Amino acid sequence: MSKNAKAIPLSRPPLERMLQIHREILGGKFPNASTLARKMEVSTKTIHRDLDFMRDRMELPIDYDSARFGYFYYEEVSAFPTLQITEGELVALLIAEKALEQYRGTNFEKPLLSAFRKVESSLPDTISLNLSDWEQTISFRTTAEPIINLEIFDQLATATAKHRQLKLKYRKPGSRKSETRTLDPYHLANINGEWFLFAYDHQREDIRTFVPARMSDLELTGKKVLSPKEFSLEKRLRDSFGVHFAQGTFDVVIRFNANVADYIREKRWHPSQKIKERKDGGLDLVLKLSSLNEIQRWIVTWAGNARVISPKELAASVKASAQATLDAYN
Repeated sequence: MSKNAKAIPLSRPPLERMLQIHREILGGKFPNASTLARKMEVSTKTIHRDLDFMRDRMELPIDYDSARFGYFYYEEVSAFPTLQITEGELVALLIAEKALEQYRGTNFEKPLLSAFRKVESSLPDTISLNLSDWEQTISFRTTAEPIINLEIFDQLATATAKHRQLKLKYRKPGSRKSETRTLDPYHLANINGEWFLFAYDHQREDIRTFVPARMSDLELTGKKVLSPKEFSLEKRLRDSFGVHFAQGTFDVVIRFNANVADYIREKRWHPSQKIKERKDGGLDLVLKLSSLNEIQRWIVTWAGNARVISPKELAASVKASAQATLDAYN
């Protein structure tokens, strides 16, 4: 997003139009929608919309004089209300746009760009920050971009937002066959860059987690879904290391050596985490989790720089995974 946009707008930005309307009214010219529309080369509908915004949102004392066929201020107005925005806020806005670049080429791209351009066009011309300099120095990079069927994702998003029941084909991980599922969609969430649907599975009679990439043949059943009041994604995943949940309560202790200890210190991996420093420069990461599935895979990625202290079943599963990797090369 750049204040010096290359595209030439078809009409003046909204803030510029409203500022001109303000000057016309303040000058005692009693302008009306028709004269303002001709002068600014926009429709009278646009002018009426601007006037409504100035009156209702900016709280300017605008009224219409039927005798003079124009608008006037019925109270003294000392200055036009301006948008106050700091350099930090502008940089934060730019970073937000950069973070959303992962949706380039998706169905989200057009509405996202439209929203940012509308914000940009409303910024006053007096802002001195040159955002083009920042654009060259800030970026986001995703090493593994999720592959999503946009048509399926749109259907999921719409069904979830409108509380509509779905019937679809779903393939379990590792399986080649798909099963028919009837789902009441409750929540669509992006967790660590991956999309998941939380829904009530009528075949399993329980709330389950589904990956959109494994879905096909979606259709609406015509039934409306009422999300249970007790469902809360935050509570459901509170003790999870990802999306798995409700398998028990596990006190996990993982010992990291000095080679990777800084990487552990520099992130908050889980809300429950506690770090215990060791004299050799390493540390112990202490967690309270409801499932061991995802933490087991995560530990393996540290390639021998991490060792499970407890629980014993987690240590055993990590050891078995490491042995399976060795066996694959024999």
